[in-house]
Amino acid sequence: MSDFLTQFAPALPEIFVLVMVSLILLIDAALGDSKRYVAYVLSLATIAGAAFLTARDFSTMPVLALGGLFIDDPLSDVLKLFLYLTVAVVLVYSRDYLRQRGLYKGEFFVLALFALLGMMVMVSASHFLTLYLGLELLSLSLYAMVALQRDSSIATEAAMKYFVLGALASGMLLYGMSMVYGVTGSLALADMAQILSDGTDLRIPLVFGIVFIVSGLAFKLGAVPFHMWVPDVYHGAPTAMTLFIGSAPKIAAFAFVFRILGQGLESQVAEWRDMLVILAVLSMAVGNIAAIAQTNLKRMLAYSTISHMGFMLLGILAGSQNGYGSAMFYVLVYALMSLGGFGMILLLSRAGFEADKLDDFKGLNRRSPWLAFLMLLLMFSMAGIPPTVGFYAKLAVLQAVVEIGYVWLAVAAVLFSLIGAFYYLRIVKLMYFDTPHDTTPIAPCVDSRVIMSANGLAVLALGILPQPLMAVCMYAIGASF
Repeated sequence: MSDFLTQFAPALPEIFVLVMVSLILLIDAALGDSKRYVAYVLSLATIAGAAFLTARDFSTMPVLALGGLFIDDPLSDVLKLFLYLTVAVVLVYSRDYLRQRGLYKGEFFVLALFALLGMMVMVSASHFLTLYLGLELLSLSLYAMVALQRDSSIATEAAMKYFVLGALASGMLLYGMSMVYGVTGSLALADMAQILSDGTDLRIPLVFGIVFIVSGLAFKLGAVPFHMWVPDVYHGAPTAMTLFIGSAPKIAAFAFVFRILGQGLESQVAEWRDMLVILAVLSMAVGNIAAIAQTNLKRMLAYSTISHMGFMLLGILAGSQNGYGSAMFYVLVYALMSLGGFGMILLLSRAGFEADKLDDFKGLNRRSPWLAFLMLLLMFSMAGIPPTVGFYAKLAVLQAVVEIGYVWLAVAAVLFSLIGAFYYLRIVKLMYFDTPHDTTPIAPCVDSRVIMSANGLAVLALGILPQPLMAVCMYAIGASF
């Protein structure tokens, strides 16, 4: 019995979330439409309970469980705590938006928690099977969330595109995993890393497998040239779902990439680094240039996401502890900025009105100076302007790239950032120098306003004092590297 408990103890947060999701599903079905707030409260309680369990059993050393399928290490625990925070903020931001559009249903909260469970499995996976299981649980939940607004043809079309391209990406990823398994004879990341570091004669199948794995990962990240789903899904999905897709899954995607490339295929860095260089440059170029032409803020932020994933890949391709730590710092900062950017659209939206066009932000300073200031901080951070944290995040990944001798790549990244600054600063110009088209009072609920204030100010505070978060990232990577 004690051995059984020892094997399952590291996975206790995941087991707790699974049990609670099942209970919420039953309770919501029993209560009906009149008491939807119960599912909302129970969802937040589930996230708080999972956070308590993760923090209580915080691991200082890697611990394998479930026959080597699952790992509990500082990296997984830190990322889970940030996932909990991100998903909880998404639920708070989304509540009024969902209620006004008839989407305040138990299905949304259940799907959000199932997606969270998938992300938790992804960040703790030490085996190809668990990695893929977590990825598919997350992906299927996201497909359903995008299609939740069934009477919207745009949302349905976005869900179909997302599903078809996601299935294609999963197929490529599986094919690559099968080829690497054929070369190594193991699906466990640690065993695979050991076998490949000892050397193999099957170089051609291995390289083919790595190509397919990197292509599948690029699809999931939304990196160019596998980015075609990102703007359509971000634009077509209800904004609450866009907020979810654009924040927490990026943290899980970083863990997914690090587990496979940084741990399982670490010795093959020379094989996958050049591929990531191409993906990073194309993502920064296409993302920043295409965003300039957008008049819809959700599409603009979608292309912005593509460029930010290019920046995150700069840290990964460095292939060093400093590079991985910088990439982790970058993705956590990006999730924070994305929460604020899409959250602001939710706060400004109301029944029958989506504040997702650039013109909707005209004269925001006259309508709500505080929200305009918070949006200014978020846009400055996305552009990488000091003293916001976006500047430090970009600087960290650029330093990692320069350390491995890719100075030209760092210069290219800076040039693309300058291009990107235009469309971010355009938002600031609209808010402070244009006349508002809409003078309707902005009255978000108190909890959303408080959390948005904390969200915006955190971007400034972490920019002034980034060292604690960077130290946490470096510690987590160092303990797992």
